[in-house]
Amino acid sequence: MTTTIDRRALLRGAASLGGAALFPAVPGWAQPVSAGLAAAPGPGPAALTGSDIRLRIAHQTMTVDGRSGHAIGINGSAPAPLIRLREGETVRLHVENTLGEDSSIHWHGLLLPFHMDGVPGVSFPGIAPRSTFTYEFPVIQSGTYWYHSHSGLQEQMGLYGPIVIDPVGADPIASDREHVVMLSDHSRLHPHAIFRKLKQQGGYFNYQKQTLAGMLAGRDQPAGERARWGAMRMDPTDVADVTGATYTYLVNGHGPRDNWTGLFAVGERVRLRLVNASAMTTFNLRIPGLPLTVVQADGLPVRPVTVDELQIAVAETYDVIVEPAEDRAYTLVAESVDRSGMARATLAPRPGMVGAVPPLRRRPLADMNDMGMGGMGAAAPPAATSAPAGGTSAADPACPPEHAAMGHCTPKAGTMDHAAMGHAAPATDHAAMGHGGEQHAMDHSMRDFANAPEVAKTPTVQTISPMPVDRTGEPGQGLDGVGHRVLVYRDLVALERNPDVRPPTRTMRIHLTGNMERYMWAFDGRKLNEVTAPIAFTKGERVRITLVNDTMMGHPIHLHGHFFELVTGHGDHAPRKHTVQVQPGGTVTFDLTADAVGDWAFHCHLLYHMHAGMMQVVSVREATA
Repeated sequence: MTTTIDRRALLRGAASLGGAALFPAVPGWAQPVSAGLAAAPGPGPAALTGSDIRLRIAHQTMTVDGRSGHAIGINGSAPAPLIRLREGETVRLHVENTLGEDSSIHWHGLLLPFHMDGVPGVSFPGIAPRSTFTYEFPVIQSGTYWYHSHSGLQEQMGLYGPIVIDPVGADPIASDREHVVMLSDHSRLHPHAIFRKLKQQGGYFNYQKQTLAGMLAGRDQPAGERARWGAMRMDPTDVADVTGATYTYLVNGHGPRDNWTGLFAVGERVRLRLVNASAMTTFNLRIPGLPLTVVQADGLPVRPVTVDELQIAVAETYDVIVEPAEDRAYTLVAESVDRSGMARATLAPRPGMVGAVPPLRRRPLADMNDMGMGGMGAAAPPAATSAPAGGTSAADPACPPEHAAMGHCTPKAGTMDHAAMGHAAPATDHAAMGHGGEQHAMDHSMRDFANAPEVAKTPTVQTISPMPVDRTGEPGQGLDGVGHRVLVYRDLVALERNPDVRPPTRTMRIHLTGNMERYMWAFDGRKLNEVTAPIAFTKGERVRITLVNDTMMGHPIHLHGHFFELVTGHGDHAPRKHTVQVQPGGTVTFDLTADAVGDWAFHCHLLYHMHAGMMQVVSVREATA
């Protein structure tokens, strides 16, 4: 693909969109006004197709909301060109690296031979400066995917693009028009500068901390609760590491003021291929006035489920159908999870139309569930975060209510209403809480390794969730009580029966651990550079894996080269995914068939978490005699 465009072509393309100008630095599919993938104009084709595709990684500029800065793109555009393949074909992708450093391309979500997966140091050496590497693999699936660099922090600089794979036969998802909606985050600050600031101060970009004015206005925690959280060294506003303080949130490479616009005709059935290609941002996405019918998750079909909002974690994809029935503009709103900013775009029947843009909603505060205390029961959080009904507002600082609720201390007389907390009986039944006898003793610092014997006692472990619970039936952070339908993982049901329905033969627990103060992240307390052996599987074995989030931050966990089935109560129609968001203080369980021999990356897809160590290698080998 080339970015060269002559004046005649520019005018011809602009005329086809009612005067909208073309932007040579973004590919055809991502032009500021798009009629859809089938009719996308632009300086190059709407998509790169065929069995031989050439990609050229190079430095370039990227213009967001009228401001240009340095980026790394492909074929002269950032985000990168759309690659459109067809199930059943074999594709060769020749990737030239013109940078002065190693680079790579990983094909996110694609099932392929491990040495084509594109992770330097795991599945191949990387693409050396000023050299070309050819990926070649059969395309054995269909759906919406994406690709990105897996070298250093290049992905943050624009090196990402969408992949659409058409099924070998007729597409079972009928639509009149389709758009790619690729969400991302962009900063004029160099990614290594962002990482350095996070290492210096984990909350550097958190401009939404609690204030005295917020407390007096009733927006923040009341004084007693705030003091208790402070005593535990916990910050309820710690929802996102990198925020709108430095990020501009993009749709198809365009900032909110650019207002990317996707066209439709009234009454059409429009398919939106949603991709979260962000480095660090979880989005809560909605289109006020338009229900979203989810038909695919991570590229695989699911039974249609209609919602009004969904949370899309980093590296996830969802395909949704919308059917705009009115001759008006609709605003696509994707708020960052901490609500420090939003990506914004427009769906409209004609270029130039603009819908109302709702204001950012109130930022969420972490609660007891986010601290891994969800096992205390539904009644526990409000009791622990509000003054007792009996009027005794001053809690015993030596015995905070959340610890008393678990029976690990006894507050001074008159400082706590046990009945209000659901502990009317004077003595707590420790055994019923899973902390039998004296062995229940819990470190009040919330770092009790007795709750996580798999975890190494390292500085990377700041907290361990005392009572984590499965949160796949809950909406994401900040989406409780929004007053409309919100997608939860348990809503997802695979359209087709799972290919492997054998029961697992063994189980495994993996803890997601971190130290926000020192900005260290790891699995089971060990950073990647401290791991001495991969996570080993035998080809064909079936394993049930539970991820336990011991941190107060959501982590999108991605396994390369495989899909896994979420254990959410849907039996042989469990939803299959390659990336799953593990909510703060929660758990997610999935069944995995290790069916692809090789070494595969397994990591948190928050770029700086992975860079700080939250990654391991999964090894799948043939059974030995």
